Amino acid sequence: MNSAVIQLLVLAAIAIFLILRLKNVLGSREGFEKPPAPARLPDERKGRFEVIEGGPDRDITDHVPDGSDAARALAAMKQAEPSFSVSDFLSGARGAYEMILMAFEKGDLAKVEAFLSEDVHEAFAEVVAQRASRGLNVTAEFLGIREVTLQDAEFDRATGEAELTVRFASELTSVARNAAGEIVEGDPKEVRRQRDIWTFARRMGSNDPNWQLVATGA
Repeated sequence: MNSAVIQLLVLAAIAIFLILRLKNVLGSREGFEKPPAPARLPDERKGRFEVIEGGPDRDITDHVPDGSDAARALAAMKQAEPSFSVSDFLSGARGAYEMILMAFEKGDLAKVEAFLSEDVHEAFAEVVAQRASRGLNVTAEFLGIREVTLQDAEFDRATGEAELTVRFASELTSVARNAAGEIVEGDPKEVRRQRDIWTFARRMGSNDPNWQLVATGA
């Protein structure tokens, strides 16, 4: 066998060896290999997720029936003011109710005047003035709220004016004494259960975050 043939066989063996080594390297998954891209969700599953995201607003349907006039009014309020929350409003209404009610009972309306419409303030002030004219002094203690329920909601898209009607049930004690200190109304040991229906109003999107009490009832 001549030297040319021997060189050819040696080169062939080297080529086979290199091919095997290259195949082994390419076939391995060691090192910093980029992970495969995640598979796309089928269109059917994607559609189901979109339905869930576009479902009813629980902040609304937890308080009024879905699809009702009140629910549509609340949704319009949220469109006009995206930061508006029904649950947060009711939480604030709870505090406002106690503050306004006790100010009325004690005849001190000055600190709550900003939260009262002109008509409501005049009506409250008239009752306070009548007590004063009779020489009555009222002592009241707020015991707690048993119910805060959103009863109705209305929204005027043209003006941005929103009205929310809330039903309250509370407990308190209230005693009215004359100038001599004698009890003429109420009983300090008797718990008075009170029910009120109050309507609060505000222009959505305005810089003033305060709601005003615009109507009262029972």
